Amino acid sequence: MTTIDGQIEIIRRGCDELLREPELREKLALGRPLRVKAGFDPTAPDLHIGHTVLINKLRQFQELGHHVLFLIGDFTGMIGDPTGKNATRPPLTREEVARNAQTYTEQVFRILDRSRTEVVFNSTWMDPMSAVDMIKLASTHTVARMLERDDFSKRYRGNQPIAIHEFMYPLVQGYDSVALKADIELGGTDQKFNLLMGRELQKHHGQPAQCILTMPLLEGLDGINKMSKSLGNYVGIQEAPNEIFGKLMSISDELMWRYIELLSFEPLATIRQWREEVKAGRNPRDIKVGFAQEIVARFHGADAATAALADFEARFRRDEIPADMPEFTLKSDGEGLQIAAVLKQAGLTPSTSDALRMLAQGGVKMDGEKITDKTLQIARGASVVLQVGKRKFARVTVS
Repeated sequence: MTTIDGQIEIIRRGCDELLREPELREKLALGRPLRVKAGFDPTAPDLHIGHTVLINKLRQFQELGHHVLFLIGDFTGMIGDPTGKNATRPPLTREEVARNAQTYTEQVFRILDRSRTEVVFNSTWMDPMSAVDMIKLASTHTVARMLERDDFSKRYRGNQPIAIHEFMYPLVQGYDSVALKADIELGGTDQKFNLLMGRELQKHHGQPAQCILTMPLLEGLDGINKMSKSLGNYVGIQEAPNEIFGKLMSISDELMWRYIELLSFEPLATIRQWREEVKAGRNPRDIKVGFAQEIVARFHGADAATAALADFEARFRRDEIPADMPEFTLKSDGEGLQIAAVLKQAGLTPSTSDALRMLAQGGVKMDGEKITDKTLQIARGASVVLQVGKRKFARVTVS
């Protein structure tokens, strides 16, 4: 097993906060595999690479020899996670939870080692609880303590309703750590309150308190907002290899390093070397190509990654995209700009109506791919090559 210092360096990679390192060192010094917990509410059937930041960290724990507890929150999913919400979240039915949970487990084993992963469901210990047990659990914390949580506090001050059952969510998530005897729990930065609840409830039940590792929320392709399907700035792990490759090639050079730090499995020493090489003049596109291939291979295999690169390069060669095309930086006050407006502002079409006409006729390409969707929005932070007809090209960045 890697030395304690070596493990701490790997564990800290890309993390936002580790609570508390001295306690984690003590646990590592025991010389046994740690019980590493991360919970996922199956609220949606498909994962994007933003979700995999946490799953990647679980894999790193596995590679260090630790035991991963992949918790499906089938019970908490029926409560509805209030984290970051300004309104009560609709609970899921058992049928919805079961369908989504099945899809989750199928997808996560593209990253995790199935043989080193214990998939658990919190309904296992929560369903048998009696009303008395639930009241005892609720009695461990006060309403004032719950209102310390930022989202609850904002809703309370804004006279937004908070349902009583929402207070149960962090309590149940915390009790999961008691039931599983977790040594360390992982979560996004927005989950810190819930993760701390686990520590407190473990102490209340006479258990050693778990350590906490929070991971950042990955920015989407726009480099600004959290990756989200609703914002269209995501890379889905079940998308076609060419789609994943093209999206990753579209990110800015600055955002590339953020993605590599959180998503790549390359050693830290290798990434440091890449940074030095780019500073010395190496084209960052070379690094981006390798990273895009790594991600495609993870979800679709090495052959798909090789084919995606060949397709990407062939499209650019086939379309004879000029190296000296004009470049435009267009400002957006929102999440991005509609494609018709971009075409007009970049001088590729004389008017918005002409842009819409060219889209309808199939005369517009973005990064070598024909586009016809008039509602397409180029996300803020994205940089794309647009082509109208055979001879009009422009590289456009939305800022």
